[in-house]
Amino acid sequence: MSSHNKVSLSDIQSLQHQSFKGTAEAMNEGESPTLDELSKHLFFSPNDGRIWLNDQRMLLIHSHSIGQLRRELIESIGLERTRGVLTRTGYCSGMRDAHFVRHQWREADPAAVFLAGTKLHALEGAVKVELVAFEYDADAGEYEGEFVWHFSSEADEHIACYGIDTHPSCWLELGYAMGYVSGLTGSLVVFRETECRAMGHSSCRVVGKSAKLWDNIENDLRYINASSSESTSPPPAVEPTNTSPIIDNGNPLVGASAAYTAAHHALEKVASTRATVLFSGESGVGKEVFARRLHELSPNKDGPFIGFNCAAIPDNLLEAELFGVEKGAYTGANVSRPGRFERAQDGTLFLDEIGHLSLAGQGKLLRALQEREIERVGGIKSIKVNVRVVAATNIDLREAVARGEFREDLFYRLNVYPILLPPLRERRGDIPLLINHFFHELCKLHQRFPSGLSYKATQALMQYSYPGNIRELQNLIERGVISSEEGRPVELSHLFRTEKMPDELTFSIDGQGGLKATSAHRKSEEDSSIFQQLNDFCSSDGSLNLNSIESKILQEAVAKADGNLSQAAKLVGLTRPQLAYRLSKIPDKA
Repeated sequence: MSSHNKVSLSDIQSLQHQSFKGTAEAMNEGESPTLDELSKHLFFSPNDGRIWLNDQRMLLIHSHSIGQLRRELIESIGLERTRGVLTRTGYCSGMRDAHFVRHQWREADPAAVFLAGTKLHALEGAVKVELVAFEYDADAGEYEGEFVWHFSSEADEHIACYGIDTHPSCWLELGYAMGYVSGLTGSLVVFRETECRAMGHSSCRVVGKSAKLWDNIENDLRYINASSSESTSPPPAVEPTNTSPIIDNGNPLVGASAAYTAAHHALEKVASTRATVLFSGESGVGKEVFARRLHELSPNKDGPFIGFNCAAIPDNLLEAELFGVEKGAYTGANVSRPGRFERAQDGTLFLDEIGHLSLAGQGKLLRALQEREIERVGGIKSIKVNVRVVAATNIDLREAVARGEFREDLFYRLNVYPILLPPLRERRGDIPLLINHFFHELCKLHQRFPSGLSYKATQALMQYSYPGNIRELQNLIERGVISSEEGRPVELSHLFRTEKMPDELTFSIDGQGGLKATSAHRKSEEDSSIFQQLNDFCSSDGSLNLNSIESKILQEAVAKADGNLSQAAKLVGLTRPQLAYRLSKIPDKA
């Protein structure tokens, strides 16, 4: 492999213009991070029952137990769904290891950082990885790699349960490879197992490529995406809303992260019932998308899906919009017309931003939900309605009830089955999947075909905080597709205009005329010194300042919990009063 200057992989300039190839013969095994360096970040704390890889808790569990779990999953939910569960589990693990390596070895050779995943895969007991060759073209954002896996624990357990089979079986390990490489590049990389010991081969052979380099990845996406393995129904009748057409077409639910998967599993459980569902989450997390998916899986799927934004209608028009109007009910009511409840008959009524409904409107809605009948404005007879109501809110309705801004009886009527949708910053592992989905759909929509996203652009999208969540990610990619040149990659300048750039992608000039990172970057390096202190102390090469370490850990927990002390206390295993007391002892903590 040709030599390269040391660069920061996590910083924006890391792989921007670096393309390289690697083979087993050319790789320098002494290049950092070495297996020994990776091993030093594995901590055992037997007295309190915890094992850590850097700051991530790990488990040491019998491989046979995982094999038994695999068998029970196959026999209870089937082979296809089990493959999806295990692939996504591996994907999340690979993503976490990519984050660890990217931030711990900021100055490492980029090729060595890619190959650190193979060493971690072995260190964690999954498989011994032999490199055949790999190549990364940073300008085009394209990855290709081929590896041989020896002693696959997953293949061993599959053979023990089922003997020699007709299909490859290393699903956890494939997911790990996809998560690790996708986490480094910021774009989706799909691995396929072309040979497997569970099929009678002497070893397992895998090939990985950027998603755009495969002819057909729909089958691969079925296993990575938590929602795509479900059977889909014909598109229901829907009422147009302000949502982008890309969100509305087909099934755009995309994700493999634990937070996303938990929300989707909750949706699957309640979909077949007639229970009222309340989606909560920040603006742009996809509440209407989830509501549409709920409708598609529900007994009312053949009926219409009607959306209604409670914040977009003035109070004086609310009753007419929801319940309809009889001719002559007021000046200008020249014809009778049905409201949203009637138009959603035998279907689903989606009430978005329910927290913005006035108290008067809340009372009228409560009666309709309780009686399952309505009266048009100006009408004299009740109309029975068979409608499943699904609501969504981006505010905390419990707090609104406590402030007297939302009726408690209506809250309990709506909150039969709550589903919290996580913000995008809590499911960063899904960003490569979402980028791949939106990029291809938006290229088709606008008939614009750039070659892909540059490494600089994808890393910016991976690091950005997304105050507008998935909707904002979609908008950024749409802007990039429109602004870029045909056949050329989408660059950072095509994506961001007035948005605040991620601190880790921002640099200033130091006194010697060189680049220096922002304070946020320095803080990350400072935080990593905690583990360096522990390493030095354990090897008798240093001393510990316990007060300093405790202060940094507690303040970081509060920051991760966005100031919520109860949540922060859970992160560090304390009660809220214990955390508050310890924080009060930190000098100048503000």
